[in-house]
Formats: sequence, structure tokens, C-alpha cells
Amino acid sequence: MNSSPGLSIVIPSYNEELRLPGTLERIAAFLPTLGADTEILVVDDGSRDGTAEVAESFRKVLPNLRVIPNGENRGKGYSVRRGIQEAHGSIVLFTDADLSAPIEEAPKLLEGLKTHDVAIGSRAIDRNLISVHESRFREFAGIVFNTIVRLILRLPFVDTQCGFKAFRRERCRIIFEQQTIERFGFDPELLYLARHHGLQTVEIPVRWAHSPATKVNMFRDSIKMFVDIFTIRWNALRGRYPRSA
Repeated sequence: MNSSPGLSIVIPSYNEELRLPGTLERIAAFLPTLGADTEILVVDDGSRDGTAEVAESFRKVLPNLRVIPNGENRGKGYSVRRGIQEAHGSIVLFTDADLSAPIEEAPKLLEGLKTHDVAIGSRAIDRNLISVHESRFREFAGIVFNTIVRLILRLPFVDTQCGFKAFRRERCRIIFEQQTIERFGFDPELLYLARHHGLQTVEIPVRWAHSPATKVNMFRDSIKMFVDIFTIRWNALRGRYPRSA
């Protein structure tokens, strides 16, 4: 494998043996259009099914594929951080294992990184790009959550939770070193840290389709995510995110 690929794609995966084959096949078919050397990192977050074995079976199709085992379930935020810290690409993109945002939308984020340090996919800028909507209750809860994020963390983004984000790896190294949230509330922390450290972030509308097999529990995880927002603010007040010299 090329020791310095241009792009690394990180896929946090927990019990994804059924959805992962279609995802990896779609990524393999799309990679030639990118025209860049790309590595794939599947981070197995302590799955209890055959996620790791399924991923390993794609090595012939994706020779630059690595499977990174967490050993135990640590959370999506931990898996994304670990994948990005072990990536070799100058640009790192993470995507959900179900490709709710199609991998074919990746060029939009890569284009954004030509002038920014972070590019995030957004469902809310242009909702006409959503082909399969969440339930009205989930969409309403998302709007409420994002409003709280904007108020408490003073972030300008209209969608912090879309699982489709790209980073200039070296420029963004510090935000993953300082990340503390390990589960679903990690996205606002990354975006807060990027802003805190003077990194430029662009929000880009992408196509998106809700997956009914989502791993997010509407009640349990939502409560944790709301708590995480105040944890991020508390961390900031306590000086847990020091700026580098």
C-alpha cells in the first residue's frame, strides 16, 4: 500500500455484517472516479456479529483496506477518532456504515477542503436532497437539538449530526487529540474544537436517505447527547481545550 494515500475513508461499524457488504461494494465501484490513492479503514466497535470478517473478505476488492478492532464497544465518537488518528491520508473522510449520505457525494466535501480545513455534509441546508425522511418526531427532535447546539456552543451550522464529514488531517490533528465525547454527541465537540482552534469549516448540502436500521436510540441517546452539549461547554470553561502555542 502507498504509505501516503491522498484520501482515507473511515467507516465506524458496530454489528454491521448485513449492511457493510453493500457499502464496501459501492465504495469500491466509486473509488476509480476519485482519481486519488485511497485507503479504507473499517473500525470494528466491539461488534458481536461478523462485521470484522465481512470487512476482511473485501481485501481482494479493496487492497488498501484495514480493519481496526476496538476490542469492546466504545462508541461512534471513539471509533471515528481512532480511525482518523490511524489514517495515513492527507485528507480523511468519515461516513456512516449505511451510506445514508451516498459516497458519490464525497467530491463535494473534497472540493470544500480546497479552501477550508473541515467540510461537513448537511441535510438541513437543502431538504429537497433528502430522498427518505426520518419520522416527523425525529426531525423535530433534530431541529431542537441543533437549536440548543447553536445557543450553547455558538456554532453557526444548521446540521451538526450528519455522519459525513471530511478533514485536512494534519491541520485538524489537535481537535481529535482533545476530543472527549466518545458516543453520538461527538460531532458538536469536533465542530466546537475546530472553531475554537481557528480552523475554517464549510457546511455543504448533500443527498441523504434515512436508514430505518439506525443505531441511534431516540430516547436514550438523545438524552446523552443533550448532556454532552453542556459537558462540552463545561470543558471549555475549565480550560480542557488549550490552544497550542
